[in-house]
Amino acid sequence: MNIGFIGLGIMGKPMAKNLLKADYALSVYDVNSEAVEELKKAGATACNSVAEVAKSSKIIITMLPDSPQVEEVLLGEKGVISHAQPGSLVVDMSSIAPDSAIHVAKALKENKIRMIDAPVSGGEPKAIEGTLAIMVGGEQKDFDEVMPIFDVLGSSALLVGDIGSGNVCKLINQMIVGINIAALAEGLYLAEKAGTDPEKVFNAIKGGLAGSTVMNAKAPMMIEGNYTPGFKIDLHIKDITNALATAQSNTMPVPLTAMLMQIMQTVKLNGFGQNDHSALAKYYELISGTSL
Repeated sequence: MNIGFIGLGIMGKPMAKNLLKADYALSVYDVNSEAVEELKKAGATACNSVAEVAKSSKIIITMLPDSPQVEEVLLGEKGVISHAQPGSLVVDMSSIAPDSAIHVAKALKENKIRMIDAPVSGGEPKAIEGTLAIMVGGEQKDFDEVMPIFDVLGSSALLVGDIGSGNVCKLINQMIVGINIAALAEGLYLAEKAGTDPEKVFNAIKGGLAGSTVMNAKAPMMIEGNYTPGFKIDLHIKDITNALATAQSNTMPVPLTAMLMQIMQTVKLNGFGQNDHSALAKYYELISGTSL
C-alpha cells in the first residue's frame, strides 16, 4: 500500500520515518525541500506538489500547522480534492478547529473522498518513539482501515465519535496539559520563594496524587532551565485559541483556559514563543523576580 504524507515538520517528519521503518511505501511532500530530501534519503518517494501525492496514494496523511493550511492543502485549487482518486481516505493528523474538520470532510465527501480527523498528543519525543496518543473522529470502517498505521505511529488510538470529535478531544487535552504546566510552574516557584528546594519538592510529590506525565516531563526541564522545544508555546497558543473559539460557539465558560491564554501570551510577548511550553515557567520568573 502506498501512503501519501504531507507535512514534514517537527511532528510529521519522525512520524513519516516510522512508517518507512515499518516498510510502508511513502510518497511525501512539504514546502520545506530539505525535509523532503531527508525523507527521500530514508527511502520515501519525493513529490513536487500536493497534487502529485494525491494522485499516487489511496491513503493520504496530513500533518499541518493549523486549519488554514489544512483547508488549503485539502480543498485548494491545487489540493487533494482535485487530484485524489475516488474512494481515497484522508487522515488529517493536524490539530485544527473541529468546525474546520467538519467543513473539510463534508467538501471531500461530495467528491467521493473519505476523511477522518486524528490529532495526536505526545510532542516530538513520542512522535520519534512511535508512542503518540491518537484521538480520532469519523466512521468506524475508516478507523479500522488505518488502525495498522496508527499502531506504528502511536501507543494508543481511540475512535471518539463523528468527524470533528478527534479535534474536540485534542483541544481538551491541550487545555488540561497547559493548565497542568502552569500549575506546576506556580508550585515550583512558590517552593523557591519559600526557601525549599524545588527539585526535592518535585521528587517528594511526583509519586502522590499530584503526580502526572506532565509533571514528570516538564518539572526537570523547568529545574534545568532547558526549554528546547518538544512542543512550542506558539503552537500551544494556536490550540488554546481554537479551544476558546470552540467553547464560545458552544456557550461553555472555560475560565481556567482563558487565564492560561493570558499567561501564554505574556510569555510569548517576552520572547519565548518558540520555546517548549514548559517555558510557561518564565511567567512566574517574571512576576516573582526569582528563578529556579
